[in-house]
Amino acid sequence: MAIADHDPRVFFAAERTLLAWLRTGLTVMAFGFVIARFGLFLQLLALQGNRAPAHGGLSAALGIAFVAAGALASLAATVQHRRFVATLPLIDLPKSYSGALGVSFGFFISAVGLVLALYLAVAEG
Repeated sequence: MAIADHDPRVFFAAERTLLAWLRTGLTVMAFGFVIARFGLFLQLLALQGNRAPAHGGLSAALGIAFVAAGALASLAATVQHRRFVATLPLIDLPKSYSGALGVSFGFFISAVGLVLALYLAVAEG
């Protein structure tokens, strides 16, 4: 291939795609956390109105599922990004730029999401 056939924009497009998936994963995890805690809110409202406490089990389970799904989406996107970047020729990779920050952040977000899902499961049980 001639040098003109190489395009570093492919690498940067892959970086933007990774970051978009990480934002999506974080949003799904935040939504899951809100769902999980909504059951607790309903229980507090029921106690203030002297009614039988509402059972927030479904809310908690659904919230935990969303948090876990967001964490797994972030993990899958990070792994996919690493695999794709490994297929790029070295000439397509910017010389003074390291993609390690995005990948490290992806693994961090995934780990924190899985820990949050575990915390919600233990706190509910």
